[in-house]
Amino acid sequence: MKFSRSILTTTAFAALTLASVTAAHAQVTVKEPWVRGTVASQKATGAFMQLTTTEAVRLVEARSGAAKIVEIHEMRMEGDRMMMQAVPGLDIVPGKTLELKPGGYHVMLIDVVKPLNAGDKVPLTLVLEGKDKKRIQVDVSAEVRALNARPAMQQHQH
Repeated sequence: MKFSRSILTTTAFAALTLASVTAAHAQVTVKEPWVRGTVASQKATGAFMQLTTTEAVRLVEARSGAAKIVEIHEMRMEGDRMMMQAVPGLDIVPGKTLELKPGGYHVMLIDVVKPLNAGDKVPLTLVLEGKDKKRIQVDVSAEVRALNARPAMQQHQH
């Protein structure tokens, strides 16, 4: 069977592109992804995790089929008021962990399509942008924890 030079070139290019994407995925590590469970009428919840990278990247977007709207959020206290707002992105610095946690930065799931029960899995796609403005996607499966759950690190303290 003969292949034309253009087919072989296209195939080689596709293989190199796939290898580059795979290498970029390997540089970002996601630890302990979880989503806070909801009750029947609750329409919003948060997703939490720790992100590390070997190269500077910026978390610029998150997506999930579990909610109609997914945003990167910041929660902070201003005096005695809790404030929450969407942010355009978060920098992930090599050698440092970006912790998305309750009471701080997190992924907000708004208009969840069905109640999220402890033990369910929520698919999330994180979109990261490098200094060269190229974007990669990292798919994450986050376990739903009970509504009153605390982060795993806090659960093990005595």
